[in-house]
Amino acid sequence: MLFKLTTEEGESWTNRTLPKSGPLFSTLRLGRIYWCQCGLSKNQPFCDGSHSGTKFEPLKLQIKAKQKVALCNCKRTKMPLLCDGVHARL
Repeated sequence: MLFKLTTEEGESWTNRTLPKSGPLFSTLRLGRIYWCQCGLSKNQPFCDGSHSGTKFEPLKLQIKAKQKVALCNCKRTKMPLLCDGVHARL
C-alpha cells in the first residue's frame, strides 16, 4: 500500500510501503508508549526512533489503565493511535 504524509512544514514522503494496512490489536499496559507517525519504524505501530532527521515526532501517550485497543497502522486515522477503519477505504 502506498501513502503520502505531509507535515505542517511541508515535508512529505510518497511511495512508502506500509507494513500492514489493518489495525494491530493489542493490550496496552500502564506506562508511556510512543506511536509512530512517520511510517518508518520497523516496530509498527510503535516508534523505534527511525524518524530521526525528519520533521516527524512520535505521538506520546500515557496509559493509565490496562486496556484492549485496535492501533492504527495506516497513519491516516482521524483519531491518532486508534484505528478508525479508514484503511478499508484506501
